[in-house]
Amino acid sequence: MIRYSRAFFELQWQFAERVAAMSGVPCEQALLHYTNFYIRFGLGREFDTNHPVWRIYIDGLSNAAEPVEWSWRFFLTRPHVPPPLLVATFGCFSFSNAGNDAIRLHFANTESHDCSPLSSERIGARRAELRALFDHVERIRQTRRAIQRVLGTSWLYNLPAYRRLFPSGYIDTARELSSRFQSMSLWGQFLDRHGNVRPDMRALFLERLARQTGVHEIAQCFPLRALAVDAPIALFEGFYDVC
Repeated sequence: MIRYSRAFFELQWQFAERVAAMSGVPCEQALLHYTNFYIRFGLGREFDTNHPVWRIYIDGLSNAAEPVEWSWRFFLTRPHVPPPLLVATFGCFSFSNAGNDAIRLHFANTESHDCSPLSSERIGARRAELRALFDHVERIRQTRRAIQRVLGTSWLYNLPAYRRLFPSGYIDTARELSSRFQSMSLWGQFLDRHGNVRPDMRALFLERLARQTGVHEIAQCFPLRALAVDAPIALFEGFYDVC
């Protein structure tokens, strides 16, 4: 389980604080809609401003001398957020059901090696994991032919090292999601495998944030965008046997 650092909450707080200042919305609203706090506190994805746990957090802010410290400490008191309901996991890759006719791919760094899981040295391992995953899906399809599509949503689809693991037709469907400010599919780009904030990404983000004068282009502060992909599963048939 990743232990998210205080710096990760500070970075999101700085973003929400800037949004509130530029837009005139209350800080509470900015924290709800422009950070990953609600999900990190284990409250689901309803983003209900009246959720009792969220109210405890917000009420505590009014008496907090250090709001970032309060936010991080509050997170540490909360139960671990369970991962998506996964069907199966193969190394760094896993998948979940996404409706009646699709699966959704997920990635997590489970490497024990010091090198990056997306390095050229590990590309063979990643493709082997994906081959095993899609072999498993194909066995499911023998009794559940309804599975026809493969979905994904992540900032990782911006990276050539990640994109090269998939059929080009799948990557070609990538489209930017305009609003993922509450999701790790956007905020995850700032973290290393230990939950610490990457200094280079932080510096670039804050430099861009300082130059913003309005919220209409606030997404431009993020070095990478959250991308969604959606393609027929037929694109994957035999792909990893020839890579």
